[in-house]
Amino acid sequence: MKLKIVFYSMYGHIYKMTEAVAEGAREVEGAEVEILQVAELVPDDVLEKSGAKKAREAFAHIPVAKPDDLADVDGVIFGIPTRFGNMCAQMRNFLDQTGGLWAKNALVGKVGSVFTSTATQHGGQETTIICSYVTLLHHGMVIVGMPYTETRQFTLDEITGGSPYGAGTIAAGDGSRMPSDNELAMARFQGRHVATIAKKLAGV
Repeated sequence: MKLKIVFYSMYGHIYKMTEAVAEGAREVEGAEVEILQVAELVPDDVLEKSGAKKAREAFAHIPVAKPDDLADVDGVIFGIPTRFGNMCAQMRNFLDQTGGLWAKNALVGKVGSVFTSTATQHGGQETTIICSYVTLLHHGMVIVGMPYTETRQFTLDEITGGSPYGAGTIAAGDGSRMPSDNELAMARFQGRHVATIAKKLAGV
């Protein structure tokens, strides 16, 4: 049973979550997990000025995804940071290139799931994931979120990301906050949960 995690990360928050999602998915027997990132659209000089170029060195070794990479798997988990309550342009650009897959019904019946990152506690985690699921539903994917059996969503001990729609992290306005242990645990849960459902649907 094959899964791919396709992410975009500017400062590393989503990448750190991606590693946790992959870790959880690999706990499911028989799961093969590959991590890919979508292409950057921001010019190098802008990345340099913002400090993102240096941050992106941590995951520069991750291959860049092509739309056809989604066709040969049982499920895809997308790591999508928010931009004004919706998916970032880099992921929108990637998904807009999947028309050929749509025309062939290539993603119908595959599991699809999303996790995210926002700057603030109420900065659009839920709307980003829900808006992303609209695209996946148009592809005929089977949506898998993060049920309340993952009880870390209920915690009041800290400000935390995550909802029934998917795991999330809060980066702070200046990007200084990296995913907490609680958020990483939810990411691992989501990876494990998605892999379990994909395995059942694949009949393996």
